Amino acid sequence: MKQPHFLLPNEWASKIRRLSLNTATKIRGHHKGSHRSQRFGASLDFSDFREYHPGDDVRQLDWNVFARTEKFFIKRFLDEQEMRVHILLDTTKSMGEEAKWLFARQLSTALGLMVLNKDDRLSFSYVSNKPTPPFRRKGSTYQRAYEKTVADLSEPIFSKTFTDHALQTLPRDATILLIISDMLEPLERWSAFLSKVPRFAGDIRLLQIQSADEKLPTYSGDVRLVDVETSSSVNVSMSQNVLRSYEEKQQGHQLQLEAICRKYGVQHITLQVADGLQHALFNQLVKAKWLQ
Repeated sequence: MKQPHFLLPNEWASKIRRLSLNTATKIRGHHKGSHRSQRFGASLDFSDFREYHPGDDVRQLDWNVFARTEKFFIKRFLDEQEMRVHILLDTTKSMGEEAKWLFARQLSTALGLMVLNKDDRLSFSYVSNKPTPPFRRKGSTYQRAYEKTVADLSEPIFSKTFTDHALQTLPRDATILLIISDMLEPLERWSAFLSKVPRFAGDIRLLQIQSADEKLPTYSGDVRLVDVETSSSVNVSMSQNVLRSYEEKQQGHQLQLEAICRKYGVQHITLQVADGLQHALFNQLVKAKWLQ
């Protein structure tokens, strides 16, 4: 039987296992996981003492404290609850540039494996021309299944707008929502979309994927530029003035995007495809304290 093709080299497995998602948001799951919540429960992590009340579990009585104070106190421990992470991948046509699409899927794979490796619950969805049920699994035994799910995605061909249709794919029980997109749709659409996503998660993070030509085109001479999503085209002479104007507009776009993210409490980071996945994970995301 032919072995499935996965996106990450085998030697990356040990590197990814050393990382995990970092969040200050209260854990929302109700099942045992590897993250501390602020509730009290039956983990091995000691919290504090509380005076004994009738009905409390007598097995939690601390007899050493009783010997010193002649009062009954029980030990309290931090509860352990699972973290629920949803990864939303933009699969519109603008994501179809080969290096960008590979980078986006590798990033989705790496982040999902971190979640599953920590025995947390992972869900994954993308916009599609036909209804597609999300991947929803918990625990490291589903790592290979998740890798295959992302690797088997065809080239992005969604013909409608990401921001108008992505909400339909989201669960309402996530601790962290990770959105992976090139964010090339108009900012007013992104503003409308981001204003609604806080109802789906308390910790929302936007990972913007940017190719080298999107940051600053390398074209020269007279060229015909075609929008892959709308099929509209424009003829341009790539002079220094045109490139300078593009760079200014691109920087303005980024500043407005950052302002929109701040307005709605969304964390945002831009990842350059040319820098590679290793730089994104072990440098940018770790320094930003998104990973630990």
